[in-house]
Amino acid sequence: MTSALTHLAAGTELVEPVAGGAQLVLAALAGIALIVVLITIVKLHPFLALIFGALTVGMAAGENISDVLASFSSGFGSTAASVGILIALGAMFAKLLADSGGADEIVDTIVGHASPRALPWAMALVGAIIGLPMFFEIGLVLLMPVIYLVARRSQLSLITVGIPALAGLSAMHGFVPPHPGPVAAISLLNADLGVTLALGVLVAIPTIVVAGPLFGKLAGRWVVLEVPDRFDAADLAGGDSNAGGTTGATGPVTATKTRPTFGLTMFSVLLPVALMMGKALVDIFVDDKSHLLRQTFDILGQPLMALLIAVVVGMFTLGGGAKMTRDQIVKTIESSLPPVAGIILIVAAGGGFKQVLVDTGIGTLLAEWAKGANLSVVLLAWVLAVLIRLATGSATVATITASSLMLGLVEGMSTGEVSLVVLAVGAGSLFFSHVNDAGFWLVKEYFGMTVGQTIKSWSLMETALSVAGLVFVLLLGLVI
Repeated sequence: MTSALTHLAAGTELVEPVAGGAQLVLAALAGIALIVVLITIVKLHPFLALIFGALTVGMAAGENISDVLASFSSGFGSTAASVGILIALGAMFAKLLADSGGADEIVDTIVGHASPRALPWAMALVGAIIGLPMFFEIGLVLLMPVIYLVARRSQLSLITVGIPALAGLSAMHGFVPPHPGPVAAISLLNADLGVTLALGVLVAIPTIVVAGPLFGKLAGRWVVLEVPDRFDAADLAGGDSNAGGTTGATGPVTATKTRPTFGLTMFSVLLPVALMMGKALVDIFVDDKSHLLRQTFDILGQPLMALLIAVVVGMFTLGGGAKMTRDQIVKTIESSLPPVAGIILIVAAGGGFKQVLVDTGIGTLLAEWAKGANLSVVLLAWVLAVLIRLATGSATVATITASSLMLGLVEGMSTGEVSLVVLAVGAGSLFFSHVNDAGFWLVKEYFGMTVGQTIKSWSLMETALSVAGLVFVLLLGLVI
């Protein structure tokens, strides 16, 4: 007799199925279908949709509703405790970077030193660096005035300049922690954050090249746009972006207020990345757990500690570099949290949904079927994320749901292989943004495009990101 048999699938306890295979599959499909309908047709907030979806899965599987609620609460709490803190700290750092003018300093320095021919590549680099700590929507709003200005002064197509920046922002959002999607997938599958971060950067760089400057050059030929007059020189000279007048052919924007230097800003942005990747490298090359270097990075390289250090250091390097007062820094930190409260709740609810799936045993069942069919786990993870992304329009919901279904399949995988599954889910979550995605309309309005033009540029760029990301993940899988 097998009861509550423990299968350590990347550290997550999976149980024996509570019902027959057909019933569990129908229960999972019913829960996912309900989530899709509630989000897309009823327009219910994903937080509530995930709760109702979890209840549907549990009850359809034949579980007692009290047990379903207990499972959901357990998953919600553990996910909020791990992922929620990281999202909050990431939001604090991103707000410091924006309010101090550090983000503008990165943009101005890189764009100002690029020749017209190299501008698309420079914009891709800017998008990637800005996208490292910032949410996609925030990065887009921040970069749009620069995209307009660069396109106007360089006489390049708005799409040729803009698509690379969007590719950099979007790739970081899908592949690299501390963004909510990758962090949620890492938490759900119990992947190593440092290893996933390092592999995520390796995948993101060539993916951005393919979907950014290379695809942008093609898209600029079939989508021809006039630069909107939404931001003029006066807007760039003042306002919240802390950007001033322009000089030169491509116009590096010069600040009218003190900003942290480029070197100090880059140090601040890359500090948490270096700490987390440093821990992963030390774990690989230093076997002795009592070694001082190993013990040091075991503390400093923990995601929570690395981001906490980044926020504290940023108060001095970014806030101090911009001559911000203590009250201004405090206000910046405080104002960073309300916008991400909804994201934290969605991700935590996704953790609850995951736990209900785990406790019904659907993960164990899918794992057995997949192994019997000899399916590629990486490819399956990508396909599941693509389907949910197309249905819901939400990259975060796609990541959470696909990761939850992959739990049993990562059993026995190495650390690097589990990280590749996380990245495959991230790649799938970016696939073909269309009319049910808020990001689609945000890009459409900022670029002044029709729906058709947005599909031919933004939607196809997201598809190129997703497919190229999968290809590079599969190539990494050949050596990991």
